[in-house]
Amino acid sequence: MNQQYNKSVLSNGIRVLTERMPNVRSVSVGVWVTIGARDEDAGNSGISHFIEHMIFKGTERRTALDIAKAFDQMGGFSNAFTSKEITCFHAKVLDIQLDRVLDLFSDIVLHSRFDDKEVERERRVIMQEISMLEDSPDELIHELFNKFYWPGSNLGQSILGTIDNVSAISSQTLKEFVAEAYVGPKVLISAAGNLEHESFVARINDFFGSLVSINGHSSHSRPVPHIGVKFIKKDLEQLHVLMGYEGPCTSDPQRYPSLLLNVILGGSMSSRLFQEIREKRGLAYSVYSFSSSFQDTGMLGIYAGISEKQFSKTVELMQGELKKLADQSIEYDELDAARDHIKGGLLLSAESADSRMTRLAKNEINLGKFVSYDEVIRKINAVTPEDIKQMAAQCLKGGSALVCLGPSPDGEVLS
Repeated sequence: MNQQYNKSVLSNGIRVLTERMPNVRSVSVGVWVTIGARDEDAGNSGISHFIEHMIFKGTERRTALDIAKAFDQMGGFSNAFTSKEITCFHAKVLDIQLDRVLDLFSDIVLHSRFDDKEVERERRVIMQEISMLEDSPDELIHELFNKFYWPGSNLGQSILGTIDNVSAISSQTLKEFVAEAYVGPKVLISAAGNLEHESFVARINDFFGSLVSINGHSSHSRPVPHIGVKFIKKDLEQLHVLMGYEGPCTSDPQRYPSLLLNVILGGSMSSRLFQEIREKRGLAYSVYSFSSSFQDTGMLGIYAGISEKQFSKTVELMQGELKKLADQSIEYDELDAARDHIKGGLLLSAESADSRMTRLAKNEINLGKFVSYDEVIRKINAVTPEDIKQMAAQCLKGGSALVCLGPSPDGEVLS
Protein backbone atom coordinates (compact mmCIF):
# COMPACT_ATOMS: atom_id res chain seq x y z
CA MET A 1 0.00 0.00 0.00
CA ASN A 2 1.46 3.34 -1.08
CA GLN A 3 1.55 5.86 1.79
CA GLN A 4 2.68 9.46 1.39
CA TYR A 5 4.17 10.14 4.84
CA ASN A 6 6.22 13.13 5.98
CA LYS A 7 7.60 14.41 9.28
CA SER A 8 9.05 17.76 10.36
CA VAL A 9 10.09 19.20 13.72
CA LEU A 10 9.59 22.89 14.51
CA SER A 11 12.26 24.91 16.31
CA ASN A 12 10.22 24.75 19.52
CA GLY A 13 10.12 20.93 19.44
CA ILE A 14 6.62 20.37 18.04
CA ARG A 15 6.55 17.31 15.79
CA VAL A 16 4.41 17.63 12.64
CA LEU A 17 3.31 14.48 10.82
CA THR A 18 1.23 14.21 7.67
CA GLU A 19 -0.09 11.56 5.32
CA ARG A 20 -1.47 12.76 2.01
CA MET A 21 -4.69 11.17 0.71
CA PRO A 22 -5.22 12.95 -2.63
CA ASN A 23 -8.50 11.21 -3.47
CA VAL A 24 -10.48 12.63 -0.54
CA ARG A 25 -11.87 16.11 0.17
CA SER A 26 -11.40 15.93 3.94
CA VAL A 27 -8.55 16.51 6.36
CA SER A 28 -8.34 15.05 9.85
CA VAL A 29 -6.16 16.97 12.29
CA GLY A 30 -5.09 16.01 15.80
CA VAL A 31 -3.26 18.05 18.41
CA TRP A 32 -1.67 15.48 20.73
CA VAL A 33 -0.13 16.28 24.10
CA THR A 34 1.87 13.45 25.65
CA ILE A 35 0.40 14.12 29.07
CA GLY A 36 -2.34 12.07 30.70
CA ALA A 37 -3.63 10.69 33.96
CA ARG A 38 -0.33 8.94 34.51
CA ASP A 39 1.49 12.28 34.74
CA GLU A 40 -0.59 13.42 37.69
CA ASP A 41 0.03 12.84 41.38
CA ALA A 42 -2.42 11.75 44.04
CA GLY A 43 -3.26 15.37 44.84
CA ASN A 44 -4.23 16.53 41.34
CA SER A 45 -5.57 13.31 39.85
CA GLY A 46 -8.08 14.19 37.12
CA ILE A 47 -6.50 17.50 36.12
CA SER A 48 -5.59 16.41 32.55
CA HIS A 49 -9.21 15.42 31.92
CA PHE A 50 -10.41 18.68 33.51
CA ILE A 51 -8.17 20.63 31.13
CA GLU A 52 -9.52 18.66 28.17
CA HIS A 53 -13.01 19.94 29.10
CA MET A 54 -11.89 23.51 29.80
CA ILE A 55 -9.98 23.94 26.53
CA PHE A 56 -13.35 24.44 24.77
CA LYS A 57 -14.71 26.94 27.33
CA GLY A 58 -13.34 30.24 26.13
CA THR A 59 -10.25 32.20 25.07
CA GLU A 60 -9.39 35.89 24.89
CA ARG A 61 -10.87 35.95 21.37
CA ARG A 62 -13.78 33.54 21.67
CA THR A 63 -16.46 32.55 24.15
CA ALA A 64 -17.43 28.91 24.66
CA LEU A 65 -20.41 29.49 22.36
CA ASP A 66 -18.17 31.10 19.72
CA ILE A 67 -15.95 28.00 19.79
CA ALA A 68 -18.92 25.64 19.46
CA LYS A 69 -20.37 27.66 16.58
CA ALA A 70 -17.00 27.84 14.79
CA PHE A 71 -16.63 24.05 14.81
CA ASP A 72 -20.26 23.58 13.72
CA GLN A 73 -19.96 26.06 10.84
CA MET A 74 -17.08 24.12 9.34
CA GLY A 75 -19.46 21.23 8.73
CA GLY A 76 -17.19 18.56 10.15
CA PHE A 77 -16.87 17.25 13.67
CA SER A 78 -14.53 17.77 16.60
CA ASN A 79 -13.83 15.96 19.83
CA ALA A 80 -11.22 15.40 22.52
CA PHE A 81 -10.16 12.63 24.86
CA THR A 82 -7.81 11.96 27.74
CA SER A 83 -6.10 8.62 28.35
CA LYS A 84 -3.50 7.35 30.78
CA GLU A 85 -0.65 8.85 28.74
CA ILE A 86 -2.18 11.23 26.18
CA THR A 87 -4.54 14.17 25.79
CA CYS A 88 -5.84 14.73 22.25
CA PHE A 89 -7.94 17.38 20.50
CA HIS A 90 -9.03 16.40 17.00
CA ALA A 91 -11.31 17.38 14.16
CA LYS A 92 -12.28 16.36 10.65
CA VAL A 93 -13.15 19.10 8.17
CA LEU A 94 -13.23 19.81 4.45
CA ASP A 95 -9.79 20.60 3.02
CA ILE A 96 -10.87 24.21 2.34
CA GLN A 97 -11.48 24.65 6.09
CA LEU A 98 -7.99 23.55 7.16
CA ASP A 99 -6.74 27.05 7.95
CA ARG A 100 -9.83 27.81 10.03
CA VAL A 101 -9.53 24.68 12.13
CA LEU A 102 -5.82 25.29 12.77
CA ASP A 103 -6.58 28.85 13.86
CA LEU A 104 -9.27 27.54 16.19
CA PHE A 105 -7.11 24.76 17.65
CA SER A 106 -4.18 27.09 18.27
CA ASP A 107 -6.47 29.58 20.00
CA ILE A 108 -8.06 27.07 22.39
CA VAL A 109 -4.84 25.16 23.14
CA LEU A 110 -2.58 28.18 23.58
CA HIS A 111 -4.95 30.87 24.85
CA SER A 112 -7.68 29.29 26.97
CA ARG A 113 -8.73 31.59 29.80
CA PHE A 114 -9.84 29.06 32.43
CA ASP A 115 -12.38 31.56 33.67
CA ASP A 116 -13.44 30.98 37.30
CA LYS A 117 -17.15 30.79 36.48
CA GLU A 118 -16.56 28.36 33.62
CA VAL A 119 -14.33 26.22 35.85
CA GLU A 120 -17.07 25.99 38.47
CA ARG A 121 -19.68 25.09 35.86
CA GLU A 122 -17.50 22.43 34.25
CA ARG A 123 -16.55 21.04 37.66
CA ARG A 124 -20.20 20.12 38.17
CA VAL A 125 -20.31 18.45 34.75
CA ILE A 126 -17.23 16.32 35.55
CA MET A 127 -18.67 15.34 38.92
CA GLN A 128 -21.74 14.07 37.11
CA GLU A 129 -19.45 12.13 34.78
CA ILE A 130 -17.79 10.51 37.80
CA SER A 131 -21.21 9.68 39.27
CA MET A 132 -22.30 8.12 35.97
CA LEU A 133 -19.32 5.78 36.19
CA GLU A 134 -20.57 4.54 39.55
CA ASP A 135 -23.84 3.59 37.82
CA SER A 136 -22.01 1.66 35.07
CA PRO A 137 -20.49 -1.39 36.79
CA ASP A 138 -19.16 -2.89 33.56
CA GLU A 139 -17.02 0.27 33.20
CA LEU A 140 -16.37 0.83 36.91
CA ILE A 141 -14.80 -2.62 37.25
CA HIS A 142 -11.96 -1.50 34.94
CA GLU A 143 -11.23 1.54 37.13
CA LEU A 144 -11.26 -0.59 40.27
CA PHE A 145 -9.05 -3.21 38.67
CA ASN A 146 -6.42 -0.67 37.58
CA LYS A 147 -6.22 0.75 41.09
CA PHE A 148 -5.80 -2.74 42.56
CA TYR A 149 -3.40 -4.03 39.89
CA TRP A 150 -1.02 -1.04 39.92
CA PRO A 151 -1.08 0.13 43.56
CA GLY A 152 1.09 3.12 44.32
CA SER A 153 1.50 3.86 40.60
CA ASN A 154 -0.05 6.78 38.74
CA LEU A 155 -1.04 4.27 36.08
CA GLY A 156 -3.65 2.96 38.52
CA GLN A 157 -5.27 6.36 38.97
CA SER A 158 -8.63 7.20 37.43
CA ILE A 159 -8.57 9.40 34.34
CA LEU A 160 -11.60 11.26 35.68
CA GLY A 161 -10.06 11.78 39.11
CA THR A 162 -11.97 11.64 42.38
CA ILE A 163 -14.76 13.88 43.65
CA ASP A 164 -12.39 15.29 46.28
CA ASN A 165 -9.64 16.07 43.79
CA VAL A 166 -11.94 17.58 41.19
CA SER A 167 -13.54 19.72 43.94
CA ALA A 168 -10.12 21.12 44.85
CA ILE A 169 -8.82 21.99 41.36
CA SER A 170 -8.85 25.75 40.78
CA SER A 171 -8.45 27.97 37.75
CA GLN A 172 -4.92 28.80 38.87
CA THR A 173 -4.06 25.11 39.27
CA LEU A 174 -5.22 24.45 35.70
CA LYS A 175 -3.17 27.36 34.33
CA GLU A 176 -0.03 26.22 36.14
CA PHE A 177 -0.38 22.63 34.92
CA VAL A 178 -0.86 23.77 31.30
CA ALA A 179 2.14 26.10 31.51
CA GLU A 180 4.32 23.19 32.62
CA ALA A 181 2.86 20.39 30.51
CA TYR A 182 1.74 21.98 27.24
CA VAL A 183 5.21 22.69 25.85
CA GLY A 184 6.76 22.15 22.42
CA PRO A 185 8.54 18.81 22.99
CA LYS A 186 5.32 17.36 24.48
CA VAL A 187 3.12 18.37 21.53
CA LEU A 188 2.62 16.50 18.28
CA ILE A 189 0.31 17.57 15.45
CA SER A 190 -0.75 14.95 12.93
CA ALA A 191 -2.94 15.26 9.86
CA ALA A 192 -4.19 12.96 7.12
CA GLY A 193 -6.21 13.81 4.03
CA ASN A 194 -6.02 16.19 1.10
CA LEU A 195 -3.09 18.41 2.14
CA GLU A 196 0.50 19.23 1.23
CA HIS A 197 3.12 18.67 3.91
CA GLU A 198 5.29 21.76 3.46
CA SER A 199 2.40 24.22 3.41
CA PHE A 200 0.84 22.46 6.41
CA VAL A 201 4.11 22.74 8.38
CA ALA A 202 4.34 26.44 7.52
CA ARG A 203 0.83 27.07 8.85
CA ILE A 204 1.52 25.03 12.00
CA ASN A 205 4.57 27.20 12.57
CA ASP A 206 2.42 30.31 12.12
CA PHE A 207 -0.22 29.14 14.57
CA PHE A 208 1.83 27.16 17.13
CA GLY A 209 5.33 28.61 16.76
CA SER A 210 4.93 30.70 19.92
CA LEU A 211 4.60 27.66 22.15
CA VAL A 212 7.57 27.47 24.53
CA SER A 213 10.18 24.78 23.98
CA ILE A 214 11.17 23.93 27.55
CA ASN A 215 11.24 20.30 28.64
CA GLY A 216 8.04 19.00 30.22
CA HIS A 217 7.30 16.32 32.80
CA SER A 218 9.86 13.64 33.63
CA SER A 219 9.63 10.03 32.50
CA HIS A 220 7.61 7.40 34.33
CA SER A 221 8.78 4.59 36.58
CA ARG A 222 7.68 1.11 35.56
CA PRO A 223 4.77 -0.06 37.73
CA VAL A 224 4.93 -3.39 39.53
CA PRO A 225 1.67 -5.35 39.13
CA HIS A 226 -0.07 -6.63 42.24
CA ILE A 227 -1.05 -10.29 42.17
CA GLY A 228 -4.08 -11.17 44.26
CA VAL A 229 -7.87 -11.16 44.62
CA LYS A 230 -10.26 -8.42 45.70
CA PHE A 231 -14.03 -8.55 46.21
CA ILE A 232 -16.01 -5.30 46.30
CA LYS A 233 -19.57 -5.75 47.47
CA LYS A 234 -22.18 -3.63 45.68
CA ASP A 235 -25.93 -3.98 45.34
CA LEU A 236 -26.07 -5.18 41.72
CA GLU A 237 -27.96 -7.83 39.75
CA GLN A 238 -24.75 -9.25 38.29
CA LEU A 239 -21.28 -10.05 39.53
CA HIS A 240 -18.69 -8.30 37.37
CA VAL A 241 -15.39 -10.16 37.14
CA LEU A 242 -12.11 -8.87 35.69
CA MET A 243 -8.92 -10.91 35.59
CA GLY A 244 -5.62 -9.52 34.34
CA TYR A 245 -2.12 -10.72 33.41
CA GLU A 246 0.95 -8.64 32.64
CA GLY A 247 1.50 -8.11 28.91
CA PRO A 248 3.96 -6.34 26.56
CA CYS A 249 4.43 -2.58 26.38
CA THR A 250 3.76 -0.51 23.24
CA SER A 251 7.31 -0.83 21.88
CA ASP A 252 7.77 -4.55 22.62
CA PRO A 253 7.87 -6.75 19.48
CA GLN A 254 5.81 -9.27 21.47
CA ARG A 255 2.79 -6.99 21.08
CA TYR A 256 2.00 -8.78 17.81
CA PRO A 257 1.68 -12.24 19.37
CA SER A 258 -0.22 -10.56 22.20
CA LEU A 259 -2.74 -9.02 19.79
CA LEU A 260 -3.34 -12.37 18.13
CA LEU A 261 -3.57 -14.18 21.47
CA ASN A 262 -6.25 -11.70 22.53
CA VAL A 263 -8.34 -12.30 19.39
CA ILE A 264 -8.09 -16.08 19.82
CA LEU A 265 -8.82 -16.00 23.55
CA GLY A 266 -11.74 -13.56 23.74
CA GLY A 267 -11.46 -10.73 21.22
CA SER A 268 -14.08 -11.90 18.74
CA MET A 269 -17.40 -13.76 18.53
CA SER A 270 -15.67 -16.96 17.43
CA SER A 271 -13.07 -16.70 20.21
CA ARG A 272 -12.60 -19.48 22.73
CA LEU A 273 -14.01 -17.62 25.73
CA PHE A 274 -17.07 -16.33 23.86
CA GLN A 275 -17.86 -19.76 22.48
CA GLU A 276 -17.18 -21.70 25.70
CA ILE A 277 -18.69 -19.34 28.30
CA ARG A 278 -21.55 -17.73 26.36
CA GLU A 279 -22.47 -19.88 23.38
CA LYS A 280 -21.85 -23.36 24.82
CA ARG A 281 -22.74 -22.86 28.51
CA GLY A 282 -24.84 -19.68 28.61
CA LEU A 283 -22.99 -18.40 31.70
CA ALA A 284 -22.65 -14.78 30.54
CA TYR A 285 -24.12 -12.32 28.07
CA SER A 286 -20.95 -10.21 28.01
CA VAL A 287 -17.57 -11.96 28.04
CA TYR A 288 -14.43 -10.78 26.29
CA SER A 289 -10.68 -10.34 26.54
CA PHE A 290 -8.69 -7.20 25.76
CA SER A 291 -5.09 -6.14 25.35
CA SER A 292 -3.83 -2.81 26.77
CA SER A 293 -0.32 -1.45 26.21
CA PHE A 294 1.49 1.49 27.78
CA GLN A 295 5.00 2.93 27.50
CA ASP A 296 6.59 0.47 29.89
CA THR A 297 4.04 -2.25 30.62
CA GLY A 298 0.85 -3.85 29.37
CA MET A 299 -2.00 -6.12 30.34
CA LEU A 300 -4.07 -8.96 28.95
CA GLY A 301 -7.49 -8.73 30.60
CA ILE A 302 -10.57 -10.97 30.71
CA TYR A 303 -14.03 -9.66 31.68
CA ALA A 304 -17.37 -11.36 32.30
CA GLY A 305 -20.69 -10.26 33.78
CA ILE A 306 -22.30 -13.27 35.46
CA SER A 307 -24.61 -14.57 38.17
CA GLU A 308 -22.77 -14.82 41.48
CA LYS A 309 -23.74 -18.50 41.55
CA GLN A 310 -21.63 -19.10 38.44
CA PHE A 311 -18.51 -17.43 39.81
CA SER A 312 -16.30 -20.46 40.43
CA LYS A 313 -17.17 -22.15 37.16
CA THR A 314 -16.64 -19.01 35.10
CA VAL A 315 -13.26 -18.16 36.66
CA GLU A 316 -12.19 -21.77 36.15
CA LEU A 317 -13.06 -21.50 32.45
CA MET A 318 -11.28 -18.15 32.10
CA GLN A 319 -8.09 -19.57 33.52
CA GLY A 320 -8.55 -22.89 31.75
CA GLU A 321 -8.81 -21.45 28.25
CA LEU A 322 -5.62 -19.44 28.69
CA LYS A 323 -3.87 -22.51 30.12
CA LYS A 324 -4.91 -24.58 27.09
CA LEU A 325 -3.27 -21.98 24.84
CA ALA A 326 -0.11 -22.15 26.96
CA ASP A 327 0.01 -25.96 27.00
CA GLN A 328 -0.73 -26.79 23.38
CA SER A 329 0.06 -25.03 20.12
CA ILE A 330 -2.98 -23.89 18.17
CA GLU A 331 -3.75 -25.08 14.66
CA TYR A 332 -2.79 -22.84 11.76
CA ASP A 333 -6.45 -22.53 10.73
CA GLU A 334 -7.27 -20.81 14.02
CA LEU A 335 -4.20 -18.58 13.77
CA ASP A 336 -5.01 -17.64 10.17
CA ALA A 337 -8.55 -16.67 11.18
CA ALA A 338 -7.18 -14.39 13.90
CA ARG A 339 -4.71 -12.88 11.45
CA ASP A 340 -7.48 -12.17 8.95
CA HIS A 341 -9.57 -10.59 11.72
CA ILE A 342 -6.81 -8.11 12.63
CA LYS A 343 -5.71 -7.43 9.06
CA GLY A 344 -9.29 -6.87 7.93
CA GLY A 345 -9.89 -4.30 10.66
CA LEU A 346 -6.57 -2.62 9.91
CA LEU A 347 -7.14 -2.31 6.16
CA LEU A 348 -10.75 -1.18 6.53
CA SER A 349 -9.57 1.55 8.89
CA ALA A 350 -7.08 2.66 6.22
CA GLU A 351 -10.02 4.09 4.26
CA SER A 352 -10.55 6.64 7.07
CA ALA A 353 -8.54 9.85 7.34
CA ASP A 354 -9.26 9.83 11.08
CA SER A 355 -7.69 6.41 11.52
CA ARG A 356 -4.63 7.36 9.49
CA MET A 357 -4.17 10.57 11.45
CA THR A 358 -4.41 8.64 14.72
CA ARG A 359 -1.96 5.95 13.57
CA LEU A 360 0.59 8.60 12.59
CA ALA A 361 0.50 10.09 16.07
CA LYS A 362 0.42 6.88 18.08
CA ASN A 363 3.28 5.29 16.16
CA GLU A 364 5.39 8.41 16.66
CA ILE A 365 4.54 8.61 20.38
CA ASN A 366 4.97 4.91 21.10
CA LEU A 367 7.72 3.91 18.67
CA GLY A 368 9.30 7.16 17.51
CA LYS A 369 8.83 6.25 13.86
CA PHE A 370 6.38 5.71 11.02
CA VAL A 371 5.02 2.19 10.65
CA SER A 372 3.35 1.34 7.35
CA TYR A 373 0.31 -0.90 6.97
CA ASP A 374 2.47 -3.32 4.97
CA GLU A 375 4.97 -3.60 7.83
CA VAL A 376 2.23 -4.33 10.36
CA ILE A 377 0.80 -7.04 8.12
CA ARG A 378 4.26 -8.60 7.70
CA LYS A 379 4.70 -8.70 11.49
CA ILE A 380 1.26 -10.27 11.97
CA ASN A 381 1.93 -12.87 9.27
CA ALA A 382 5.27 -13.76 10.94
CA VAL A 383 3.65 -14.85 14.21
CA THR A 384 3.66 -18.64 14.65
CA PRO A 385 1.58 -21.03 16.80
CA GLU A 386 4.63 -21.41 19.04
CA ASP A 387 4.69 -17.62 19.56
CA ILE A 388 1.08 -17.72 20.75
CA LYS A 389 1.86 -20.61 23.09
CA GLN A 390 4.85 -18.79 24.57
CA MET A 391 2.89 -15.57 25.04
CA ALA A 392 0.10 -17.41 26.89
CA ALA A 393 2.68 -19.19 29.07
CA GLN A 394 4.40 -15.88 29.82
CA CYS A 395 1.11 -14.36 31.00
CA LEU A 396 0.45 -17.31 33.31
CA LYS A 397 3.99 -17.30 34.66
CA GLY A 398 3.61 -13.77 35.95
CA GLY A 399 0.46 -14.58 37.90
CA SER A 400 -2.91 -12.87 37.77
CA ALA A 401 -5.04 -10.35 39.60
CA LEU A 402 -8.78 -10.79 40.02
CA VAL A 403 -11.29 -8.10 40.98
CA CYS A 404 -15.01 -8.79 41.48
CA LEU A 405 -17.74 -6.18 41.84
CA GLY A 406 -21.28 -6.99 42.92
CA PRO A 407 -23.03 -9.55 45.16
CA SER A 408 -20.94 -12.03 47.15
CA PRO A 409 -19.87 -14.91 44.88
CA ASP A 410 -20.93 -18.47 45.43
CA GLY A 411 -18.01 -20.81 45.98
CA GLU A 412 -14.40 -20.52 47.06
CA VAL A 413 -11.80 -18.38 45.32
CA LEU A 414 -9.68 -20.51 43.04
CA SER A 415 -5.95 -20.56 43.65
